[in-house]
Amino acid sequence: MRIAVDAMGSDHGCGVIIAGVKRALEEIKDISTIYLVGNKAEIHAALPERGFRDHRVRIIHTTEVVEMDDKQPVNALRKKKDSSIARAAELVSDGKADALISLGNTAGIFAAATFKVGRISGVERGCIATVIPRQGNEFVLLDAGANVECKPSHLAQFAVMGNVYSREVLKRKSPRVGILSNGTEDSKGNELTLAAFALCQRLDLNFIGNVEGHDLFKDHVDVVVCDGFVGNIVLKTSESLAVAMFSMLKRELTKNTKRQLGALLAKDAFQAIRRRMDPEVYGGAPLLGFNGLVFKAHASARERAVTSAIRVTAETIKNQIGQIIARDIAAANEKLSDDATE
Repeated sequence: MRIAVDAMGSDHGCGVIIAGVKRALEEIKDISTIYLVGNKAEIHAALPERGFRDHRVRIIHTTEVVEMDDKQPVNALRKKKDSSIARAAELVSDGKADALISLGNTAGIFAAATFKVGRISGVERGCIATVIPRQGNEFVLLDAGANVECKPSHLAQFAVMGNVYSREVLKRKSPRVGILSNGTEDSKGNELTLAAFALCQRLDLNFIGNVEGHDLFKDHVDVVVCDGFVGNIVLKTSESLAVAMFSMLKRELTKNTKRQLGALLAKDAFQAIRRRMDPEVYGGAPLLGFNGLVFKAHASARERAVTSAIRVTAETIKNQIGQIIARDIAAANEKLSDDATE
């Protein structure tokens, strides 16, 4: 497998990305090529510091970067034709790479996926799928921020793509798919969710109907479908709540000696929870619905998160997610079209 890595998107410089790539290549022998895409001088300057030499690494020199503060990433992508994310996406579209990973501007990455890599035939909108941990396992939330305004057919397709990812990558035998709403009753929701509900009922899914916010962390649903506006709020609220809870817990457990002793006795349990909630384990989020895997990692990611992103990407390539999504989307579109005709 061949993976293109945008070396210029990290908040910490390309050295962190190179360290993560080095570690991934040591662990994953199935990778035949990793393209480091970015400014050659900066990449070469970082290589000696990391003691990194591997014949599987190829450097693709670029002269531009789509920056985090670019207010119109789509325009920036068009103007900066030699940007690292544009060139990495072209490697995928040209068939030279099976996937790309970037820590850069999310909107820029999504634009590159849309206009450079291209959507799978039949897919109306690509989306960001985020894996969120809970007690015992995880659930997939999509869309997590790419599409603020959606049509019912978009949500139905997100359900299909999330179902594939949950089944093939997270190994849920029959993923439970639900639409995020303000009540579990069939009549609850807005025009978008009500219409999407009707479409999902007609698809070959284990569709459980509407789910509410308090269902997400109860092992009640495996695939949570919503528009990108709602999804991004859910994601960021969940992330900030986890940070706040750990902060409050730490403060309370260090107030006196008695509590400190209790915290010491429960240290292993707290560390296990922290590892379970650690976003670096997941590496980031896949963008689904494109002709090649696109993976978005956090700009603040460190070496371990970059390695995790490459590992998840490699596993997803092995599972041929793109081909399966293409098949299931085609079947879903045909089903909805036949129903409409009848």
